[in-house]
Amino acid sequence: MTGFFVFLTIFVILLILIGIGALIAYIFQGKCILCALKHIGRGRLTMDIENEPEYMSGASDTPIMGWSSWNLLRNHIDEEAIYDTAKAMKESGLADAGYEYVNIDDCWQSTMRDSDGKIQADLEAFPSGIKSLCDKVNALGLKLGIYSSNGTLTCEDMPASLGNEELDARTFASWGIEYVKYDFCHNQKLTGSTPIIEFADISKPGEHSEMRLRPDKAHYTGRAKVVKCSGLPSKEGIGFINHGAGTAQFHVDVPYGGDYVMTIHYHKIALHRRQYMQVHINGRVYEVHMPKGFSMTHDAKVQLHIRLDSGDNKIVFCNPIVTMADSSYIQYKRMGMALRDASREWAKVSGREEKPITFSICEWGFSHPWHWGSKAGNMWRTTMDITPNWLRIVGIYNKSVDLYEYASPAHINDPDMLEVGNGKLTPDENRAHFTLWCMMAAPLVLGNDLRKLTDGSSNSRFLLSVLTNKSLILIDQDPLVKPAKRIKRSPALDILARPLANGDTAICFFNKSGKERPVEFSIDSLKEDDYLNFKKAKGNYEVHDLWTDERYSSTEITATVPKHGVAVFRISQ
Repeated sequence: MTGFFVFLTIFVILLILIGIGALIAYIFQGKCILCALKHIGRGRLTMDIENEPEYMSGASDTPIMGWSSWNLLRNHIDEEAIYDTAKAMKESGLADAGYEYVNIDDCWQSTMRDSDGKIQADLEAFPSGIKSLCDKVNALGLKLGIYSSNGTLTCEDMPASLGNEELDARTFASWGIEYVKYDFCHNQKLTGSTPIIEFADISKPGEHSEMRLRPDKAHYTGRAKVVKCSGLPSKEGIGFINHGAGTAQFHVDVPYGGDYVMTIHYHKIALHRRQYMQVHINGRVYEVHMPKGFSMTHDAKVQLHIRLDSGDNKIVFCNPIVTMADSSYIQYKRMGMALRDASREWAKVSGREEKPITFSICEWGFSHPWHWGSKAGNMWRTTMDITPNWLRIVGIYNKSVDLYEYASPAHINDPDMLEVGNGKLTPDENRAHFTLWCMMAAPLVLGNDLRKLTDGSSNSRFLLSVLTNKSLILIDQDPLVKPAKRIKRSPALDILARPLANGDTAICFFNKSGKERPVEFSIDSLKEDDYLNFKKAKGNYEVHDLWTDERYSSTEITATVPKHGVAVFRISQ
């Protein structure tokens, strides 16, 4: 045992020495170690985006309604199945009820991009191409959506869009796509690590450098400063701008605005990993990626195209990445802006009316996108994927219902697709699932086989009665886009209430237990919650049961809620 403890002591000492050595090395690389340690809180956005504008693509302000291929078809999709589903959406009456998006999920792609680097459809499963399919779907009065991922590959290991955002966005826009789901598989997190910057040259394309941004000429904020570095020819550089530690700012005056080239000279890191920096110029953000590589020489360079205005230009070197949330925000916003700009540019080029693209952030809720999603896209997933399992549906509901404060017109919490008609859900569970999604102002994206809904069977008639419930769809599509708040929670029964644009209030009693529950509720009690903005009536209220269609006047609601079921009402003055 003595020998073991001696070995363990030596091992611990070595670890401590290695750690101290790593810290010293990190500091000598011009980095703030305390700032780097903040990355542990991966779900917390550290960037200040309060003054960033809300993301507005011009798409619908209310939650989208449509269908997605994933829950039913998975990776076995082709253009015939997609078009047949679009026709079924029209023939079944779902389109008349408001369902209009036909969304193609993963595995529509070929594994090969074309000779111009453009993403293309599977050459066998989609022989006519996506544009042709889109034209056919549009001819039915419907919209086509598509899928990609914020990674090097999609979740099914197909080509994705990370690093190709602008090219793919222009491709989607040229096809007429009006919805893009952007997943999170194979993501490569942006690093908060930034090397020592020796200097940066600015020149007109094809000419020698006209201006040099030197470390001693910068104005520094935070911990950023000039540091000594023996590995650089000039022996010094800009350090401590990693992980939001600080910034280096320059002012450059040019007689003519236009395109320029910036050449950034930096010190190679000994750890052989990717590094990152941003250059902010007059409100425009340029991303700089330093690849990992060998350090046969101590210094390296990277170039980027920039645009300067005539007169004074403010140039800022920084790296705001601390957590995974910071990285996700930047990457998702990059794609969102690319899609927004591409749809507008294509309208100008084609001379056609613009087709705004709804941008769906499918980051699974890892980095709390409800805190930043409104600045980057139109809707954001709150959880991992849904399944046609009652416990899973309730779990997603429990997570999503408490996010009511983050939704607003054109910015929607997304608890994932509907499983109505899938699996072994009971009739009451199907009604409850649909009702809860409507109360939460969630997208109503179907995942069942719409082609079967035109067969006239009793099951099809039941499913259509659920999915086309006009009164509940009006709740979901209410223009105020204020989701329901859970005003009472218990292990057996939740009470949800949602304010509506015309002054009405929707109230839902959700029975989570395995036996039916009686409910007695005083409507006047709704005035106690400021979120509802409920005005107490002098007399009775008009109460509309949204499933039975019964209407009556009262100051109370009395109901019996079935197990795993709901009772839902619209209350008017």
